[in-house]
Amino acid sequence: MRDYLKLLNDLKDGVLDELTITAEEFQDFQPVFMDFPERKQLIGEAQRGGTITYRYENKIGRAS
Repeated sequence: MRDYLKLLNDLKDGVLDELTITAEEFQDFQPVFMDFPERKQLIGEAQRGGTITYRYENKIGRAS
């Protein structure tokens, strides 16, 4: 299992431009996502097949 908290922090800190979560990973990812303090700044774009790509929206309102 991937370290979803580290990946979310990397996304927030600009280390990653986007984070892709597959349908198979979502049940493990979802509790970490719900506890992530900045989750409301994460924009998720659903893809066909259940994959979701998340991007972090910074404080000035544009995607990082």
